[in-house]
Amino acid sequence: MTGQHRAAGSRRPNVLFIIADQLRADHLGFGGNATVKTPNLDALADKSIVFENATVANPTCMPNRASLMTGRWPSAHGTRCNGITLDPLTQTVPGSLGAGGYRTVGVGKLHHQNMGWEFEPHQAEEIRATDPLLLDTGVGDARRQGFPPGWDQWENRDAHDDRFIVLPSDYYGYQHVDLVIGHGDRPGGHYVHWARERGVDPETLGGPGNSSSKYSGWDQVYQTAIPADVHPTSYVSEKAIEHLKDAAGQDQPFFMFVSFPDPHHPFSPPEGYSDLYDPLDLPLPLGFEQDHSASPAHVRDMMEHRGEPNADPTMTWAATEEQYRFAAAAQYGLITMMDEHIGRILDELDHQGLAEDTIVVFTSDHGDLFGDHGLMLKHFVHYRAVTNVPLLVHLPGSPPRRTGALVSSADLAPTLIELTGSKGYRGIQGRSLVPLLLGDTEHHREALLVEEEQPFGLEGLPGPVRMRSVITAEGRLTRYFGTEIAELYDHNTDPGELVNRAGDPEFAPLEDRLLRAMLDEMAALTDRGTAPTAAA
Repeated sequence: MTGQHRAAGSRRPNVLFIIADQLRADHLGFGGNATVKTPNLDALADKSIVFENATVANPTCMPNRASLMTGRWPSAHGTRCNGITLDPLTQTVPGSLGAGGYRTVGVGKLHHQNMGWEFEPHQAEEIRATDPLLLDTGVGDARRQGFPPGWDQWENRDAHDDRFIVLPSDYYGYQHVDLVIGHGDRPGGHYVHWARERGVDPETLGGPGNSSSKYSGWDQVYQTAIPADVHPTSYVSEKAIEHLKDAAGQDQPFFMFVSFPDPHHPFSPPEGYSDLYDPLDLPLPLGFEQDHSASPAHVRDMMEHRGEPNADPTMTWAATEEQYRFAAAAQYGLITMMDEHIGRILDELDHQGLAEDTIVVFTSDHGDLFGDHGLMLKHFVHYRAVTNVPLLVHLPGSPPRRTGALVSSADLAPTLIELTGSKGYRGIQGRSLVPLLLGDTEHHREALLVEEEQPFGLEGLPGPVRMRSVITAEGRLTRYFGTEIAELYDHNTDPGELVNRAGDPEFAPLEDRLLRAMLDEMAALTDRGTAPTAAA
């Protein structure tokens, strides 16, 4: 990277990377939402480059978080679905910046390793029937060879509940981590011990059973008994502010990954935030009552069981109007609370005199259906609500603007490496956004691939599931490999993706063009992380 690409100031720029969990792009004021209040993020957007078509590499926590930090798609970095610990030798943005002299800090949820959650019984039964070796811990795994026992247990929730565990000084490139494990009002990690020091045990005080105000229609919606000042969101901002104070006046630049575990479900805001929004005031979202007769069988099955959450509380299901409204009101409260704490972090950045030398990024790891097409949460569908994420980059000295360029979560890694003048590494598949940030171009990609794999399926979609979607300005094509299921949407006539046109002769030319684009994108993502050492 050359000097003109750096933020204002003579030293190498700091990077403050703020990320939310399971937040769709249009559940923010600057994303076009007229109901939710996010004044601090809106103000940041007003002085940033806002990417309106930021798309995930994978709409699931662990895979896309790994893509954000490696610049690689899940099929290359190996964390293809939740439950696969990231390769401990993988190269990452914090690792690259740290090797070049940066102080690298992670605050909040990382989710690079498993939290210790087991498969639901019906999922394990299906896996044993379709891919039994997946559950055979005796089968060799290259990631386990050469590492001492416990190398993959650093984010195990039960272990952290028992005692305070300091993470290694080079944890996927992070030199220091203040860890949160999980979501909602009673996550684990270092947060638990911080809360206990303040007289609150999240394990005994959190959860719907202790709530004085819970919604009977879904156990994932309630007012937490955890006070706002001991909430996980407060922990994340407090620790981030501590690190900003430590960074002030130092010559060493920093990379700080500030990861809020909200507004991921359970939607459990504390008192003061649980009643900010009236469920009855919220408009119904896109396609809430749409005709799903042409949708895939598993989506039709969800609609036939509307109002019945999946046995796995993380899986997609179809909500009633009331269920949607109460969940959305609670989630909006969490978003507003998070926005307030982001404001405190940004105020401290300015107070410490660091703002002029700091690149600020805000995004999320994936979206949430949240009522679009009548559905909730994520998995097994690639509607825009789950694949489109908020993304803004504040580059000091660059004028603010918005761009509709199609960009990927995987593009952030090469972007930050270039902006900080750090050394890259083989295998990066993302494309630097620096030309877009500097206003040198308005074009980035013709097409973008979204991957998703699950070791189990659900009614109407047998596991293991391997999905691929290609997105262009023209439309989206999704293939469920190993089945005849496909989805095709024409963005020119149906930007909301309300009618599946797969197999329709009238749309055959579009399907053919998108299929060719999918093949091109899949070929382009062939892993090139290992270099040849000879001709043969």
